[in-house]
Amino acid sequence: MIVPWLVFIGFVLVMLALDLGVFHRKSHIVGFKESIAWSAVWITLGLSFSVLVYFAYDGQWYGLGLTPDSVDGLINNGKLAATKYLTGYVVEKSLSVDNIFVIAMVFGSLAVPARYQHRVLFWGILGALVMRGAMIGVGSALVHNFHWVLYVFGVFLILTALKMLLMKEKEEHPENNPLVRWLQKHFPITRNYHGQHFMVRAGSQNSHETAEPGAAVVADPVVDAAPKGKWLLTPLAVALVLVEVTDLIFAVDSIPAIFSITADPFLVFTSNVFAILGLRSLYFALAGMISQFRYLKPALSLILLVVGVKMLAAKWLKVWLGDSFNLTILAVILGILATGVITSWLVRPKSENC
Repeated sequence: MIVPWLVFIGFVLVMLALDLGVFHRKSHIVGFKESIAWSAVWITLGLSFSVLVYFAYDGQWYGLGLTPDSVDGLINNGKLAATKYLTGYVVEKSLSVDNIFVIAMVFGSLAVPARYQHRVLFWGILGALVMRGAMIGVGSALVHNFHWVLYVFGVFLILTALKMLLMKEKEEHPENNPLVRWLQKHFPITRNYHGQHFMVRAGSQNSHETAEPGAAVVADPVVDAAPKGKWLLTPLAVALVLVEVTDLIFAVDSIPAIFSITADPFLVFTSNVFAILGLRSLYFALAGMISQFRYLKPALSLILLVVGVKMLAAKWLKVWLGDSFNLTILAVILGILATGVITSWLVRPKSENC
């Protein structure tokens, strides 16, 4: 059973190494065409993986699909496993889009230079993979040993969905975040950006780098006042911490959502990983158009509502829908997501129509 995990994690590490070490070895501004191309690559890989899931579970490779799924008590054959993987992937992908709104706000508020945003997202998402892996492991064990936890998850998701639908969001400023204030209190943070570095040492060459190569060096009072050799955090490190915390907060919603579909650890983990890996390129593709998707948040709220209700009423829905139960849920989720996107394009604010 450990072989599929090792192969998959090895594949992810190779792709990440190619991403940072080859394609993005030098920091640069990620353009729209490049982001669309990478988004297409990650989405293609994520969808294509469902074919491998089908054959792996149908053939019970290395013990996959031998034990009943704790969510529905069924043995995951090829078709069922592929359907659950795709449903989980679509749910996690759609919920990760909401994460983009907050990341854009973090980058805008901290004035993170465009050429270094990919670097922050790369390390942020790498940390997110580790955190989600741990959360999935704990969640899977809870569902396996305490089936009633699914009902707790279901109620939580429904309440979260209703909160998103009914409550107006307050405009938040990341620089006023309690975590940022805690960092400022306990760690020296440079005033300026110093290239692509998360940390610099006072008196070193790195401490004299600028946010933009070739620009004139601007005095940094924090660096100048620090003892020579002292390590200092840069605003880029603050942005990274906020991105990590943002994903942790969103994972609290998305992890329970995936357990409405399956408790198979391999399906949960792989669908989450592929959804997260494409988040960086998706950010650069959508960052400039976020304000246009005004009906996407209500759509995401409805998706959370659907998966929450599915958790609470799974037995009755299964009887009502029969063998097409999981495919129907997938179709409903895709329909809600498509409706939110299409409505956002067709229904413009009055100010734009004038």
